[in-house]
Amino acid sequence: MSAAPVLILLGPPGAGKGTQARMLEEDFGLVQLSTGDLLRAAVAAETEAGRKAKAVMEAGGLVSDAIVLAILKDRMAEPDTAKGVILDGFPRTAGQAAALDDLLAAAGQKVTAAISLEVDDEAMVGRVAGRYTCGTCGEGYHDEFKHPHRAGVCDKCGGTAFKRRADDNAGTVRERLKAYHAQTAPLITYYDSKGVLAKIDAMGAIAGIRQALGQIVAGVAA
Repeated sequence: MSAAPVLILLGPPGAGKGTQARMLEEDFGLVQLSTGDLLRAAVAAETEAGRKAKAVMEAGGLVSDAIVLAILKDRMAEPDTAKGVILDGFPRTAGQAAALDDLLAAAGQKVTAAISLEVDDEAMVGRVAGRYTCGTCGEGYHDEFKHPHRAGVCDKCGGTAFKRRADDNAGTVRERLKAYHAQTAPLITYYDSKGVLAKIDAMGAIAGIRQALGQIVAGVAA
């Protein structure tokens, strides 16, 4: 029996990683593992790694790669990850990628695919800067691409309060894109050298991106 797939989705803010990860969960039974969520859960559960992370965060420090990897290791040992996982937010550097490889190798696993969602930067500025959500249920909308059916009323819950992230503005988005490219370029090279990199045009329809991702995942999950 082959090891469960370990997928990494790469892409800048607004590329659709969260949306596509949820669809992969539905289509293949994979589990999305967000490092932010994992840290909060480990702290709440007071695991050994969680206590270490809490101490660092309370002191105003950055949680070390070693602690993140320990939390990730604990989470990947749980039964619900048996069909595979999608890593979200880690690794962010080639050094973290190498450390992740060592962690997985110790468990008889490896990164089976690192999938880069390729987008146009200027289009991303428009896509992200136009986002807003229902303040009640969190349903997402967009100034250009997705309006509520009734103006000012959430389709999902009927709420009438909407909000925007303060950092979802054109200037901030451009800076986030610049930082993303600087951080991720080494990861693209790293996974390409390992022969596990795949690229998908993420400027098209969500359904088309879902299909392209599904073909890749079906190939590595077989």
